[in-house]
Amino acid sequence: MQTIIVTGGAGYIGSHTIIELINQTTYDIVSIDNFSNSTPQTFDRIEAITGKRIRNLNVDICNLEALEFAISSIKFPIIGIIHFAAFKAVGDSVLNPLSYYHNNLESLINVLKICKLKNIHNFIFSSSCSVYGNVDQLPVTEETPFAPAESPYAHTKQIGEDILINVTKSEHTFKSVLLRYFNPVGAHLSGLNGELSKDKPNNLVPFITQSAAGILPPLTVFGGDYDTRDGSCIRDYIHVSDIADAHVKALNYLIENKQKQSTSIFNLGTGNGVSVFEAIHSFEKVTNQKLNYSVGPRRSGDVIKIYANNNFAMQELHWVPKYNLDDMMLSAWKWQLNCI
Repeated sequence: MQTIIVTGGAGYIGSHTIIELINQTTYDIVSIDNFSNSTPQTFDRIEAITGKRIRNLNVDICNLEALEFAISSIKFPIIGIIHFAAFKAVGDSVLNPLSYYHNNLESLINVLKICKLKNIHNFIFSSSCSVYGNVDQLPVTEETPFAPAESPYAHTKQIGEDILINVTKSEHTFKSVLLRYFNPVGAHLSGLNGELSKDKPNNLVPFITQSAAGILPPLTVFGGDYDTRDGSCIRDYIHVSDIADAHVKALNYLIENKQKQSTSIFNLGTGNGVSVFEAIHSFEKVTNQKLNYSVGPRRSGDVIKIYANNNFAMQELHWVPKYNLDDMMLSAWKWQLNCI
């Protein structure tokens, strides 16, 4: 038996990835999550979907001594780490940059120290399309140069990637994959697990579903005067279960030594740009819910438009997104109805 550690395992993408790991592999899965922006009930939902109870180590990974002590309790050899744990709200990072630099970078450095201490050779990093900034040419490929980061959150991902590339160069047996997500949305098709935050949501789709459910006030679209086809920002929305599946494929890619270089970078998106208004209209169509929304001023930190060229991930990882925008919206609504 070999162990895969998932940091941030109670979070949105972390929990869906654990579900896919359980369904597709035979590894012992151990989560590390201190529930700073999640709840222990996530593991009840994972168990309801998979029939398997996941062990979680409740520890702040910014505390290296506590992290090392917690990991020492894992009895099977650790073959890899998937690192999700990070603060992720763009707007909050603009207001509280120091907390983002401290949390996102200190946690990554500590986990990498654990990798060296415990001889863990396979590492997957949760990165973001926000590393590209406002680019001049679309779609973006993995070779697209970075523009200046539009938020401290995005900057922590740029720095995190640099840290990993340099560490991987220096540690000859250490291999890493950097997965640049575009915009993960939706929920498990069962409707039993989805995006849940202790705070006000920071992403478009939970704003839409919670507004439609009457939990939040009417939705505000941040900016309707951008240089796009309908004036709203354009993003590449990708179903969270497709993102989770890519992590399993990336893990196999590393463990089976299929990588061409010590650090591999992949865009995870559908390759299609969708505007905020188009996302709203898809939600209204599949749910028969008329959404009450208004257009407000632009929001600091937002990129105007971005979508992926995902050919490299499809070629190297044999990863193909399964779900379309309507699937994303309908699954998110099923999850919202289960939360009411």
